[in-house]
Amino acid sequence: MPDVTKTATAVEDTVAPPSATEPKGTHKPDKARSLWGDAWADLRRNPYFLVSMVLIAFLLLISAWPTLFSSASPTRGDLVNHFLGKPELGKIGSEGWFGYDGQGRSVYARLIHGTRASVIVGIAVTAIVTVVGGLMGMIAGYFGGAWDAVLSRITDIFFGIPFLLGAMVVLQSFTERTVWVVVGALAFLGWTQMARVMRGAVITIKQADYVHAAKALGAGTSRILFRHILPNAMAPVIVVATIALGGYISAEATLSYLGLGLASPTVSWGVDISTAVDQIRVAPHVLLWPSIMLSITVLAFIMLGEAVRNALDPKLR
Repeated sequence: MPDVTKTATAVEDTVAPPSATEPKGTHKPDKARSLWGDAWADLRRNPYFLVSMVLIAFLLLISAWPTLFSSASPTRGDLVNHFLGKPELGKIGSEGWFGYDGQGRSVYARLIHGTRASVIVGIAVTAIVTVVGGLMGMIAGYFGGAWDAVLSRITDIFFGIPFLLGAMVVLQSFTERTVWVVVGALAFLGWTQMARVMRGAVITIKQADYVHAAKALGAGTSRILFRHILPNAMAPVIVVATIALGGYISAEATLSYLGLGLASPTVSWGVDISTAVDQIRVAPHVLLWPSIMLSITVLAFIMLGEAVRNALDPKLR
């Protein structure tokens, strides 16, 4: 009968340890990345994402500390010396760099200080509609039944109201239209799209095996919603929110242009565009600069949303 101990020892001696067989300088294979890890890797290589983030970071810096870029007052006018003054393009960063408006105010200073109102409106409205619409969509999609029927009909009612027309009607009822009044009006009508996106994502995700496993293990409803469903349903919501942010900034400018949004003494690009329309023939620069700034801002957020959508959607890779 063969000696089992000697045979096992001989086999062990012929098999070299892993450290001896692996050549020096080799690396272990990378761990599998999650959806967010893959998305971040794609975003870092996307030039549209990089350009949009630089522009957005610059806009946030301007809105937070406008005095770093212009020491001139955006509300002080000098009709005698600066009435529709032409741009002094050679004097970069000066009070008269972009010229003066019909009240003798610095266009450059108003451009810088007007960034804050537009950025606040865009970010605040996006945050509110994401939270409100996300919660309503999550409740409707997860519980279904009567919850889904009631919340879906409420969403349909609000969705049937034209966005800008409804915002005009709401704002018309206020005598003083500050930044937060405009934010409330836009958020009051803008949450419906987010609710529909979240509802569809939750209906799909709640059928996943890991959700059924969590229920079988006795996880509570709140834990399932916020630990298992919400993180996996956020991808489409983030895409829609990022693209919609630029739309809310554009909507604020449109309402201000029509005289139903922000109004003086609030400094806003929409207010400046509205007042510059009557002077476009004699002083086109008064209309040109706030229009360019508004277009760049909206474009930056749309580019960011497109880059995020391409990174988070596996079908587009």
